Amino acid sequence: MSVKAVIFDIDGTLLDSVDLHARAWVAAFRHFGVETEEAAVRAQIGKGGDQLMPVFLPEERVAREGETIEAYRSDLFKRDYLSQVRPFPGVRALFERIRGDGRRLALASSGKKDEVAHYQEILGIGDLVDVATSADDAERSKPHPDIFAAVIEKLRPLGVREMIAVGDTPYDAEAAAKVRLATIGVLCGGFPEADLSAAGCTAIYRDPQDLLDGYDASPLRR
Repeated sequence: MSVKAVIFDIDGTLLDSVDLHARAWVAAFRHFGVETEEAAVRAQIGKGGDQLMPVFLPEERVAREGETIEAYRSDLFKRDYLSQVRPFPGVRALFERIRGDGRRLALASSGKKDEVAHYQEILGIGDLVDVATSADDAERSKPHPDIFAAVIEKLRPLGVREMIAVGDTPYDAEAAAKVRLATIGVLCGGFPEADLSAAGCTAIYRDPQDLLDGYDASPLRR
């Protein structure tokens, strides 16, 4: 069955933002008296705060202070880091190519709704995106499948076999697999190729530009 919709993760896939998110989390944890290593936090980026915080905090503290810590981190990121976020090469051109082939485009993010809207402005793709999700659309973030399930629902009547996801983390591929959605991996988020392959990515590219350059031989055209 041919691909009729392409679903993109945002952070680390379309935007060079993973290091910035990691630094914001480290600073937020420090504000609340928790010391963490940036590399350890970076390895968890791709998960939402609900799944990331329990890696570094006791369950009872997440239950007690999780919302406060997440709100502080979100404000900190917008204030000190968001202005540094840049698109990876080729994003707009890749989206134009996909739309030119008559396919629909979706964004699958567990970020805050205003962040997702701002990201579309940074990327210059707002006029090309058919549907987008945010934290409001899912009870749990990746690697749980809620975000992808929400996107699939918004793309109906297309079936899941007519869709493919693009992401930069094993959490993207694991979440997509739980709703039987195939995934293309990109390396620009910093995760090793072996990790993406092990998580189930059907093909792997360096970044959006590399996917565009290899478009005709990619799963997007099969």
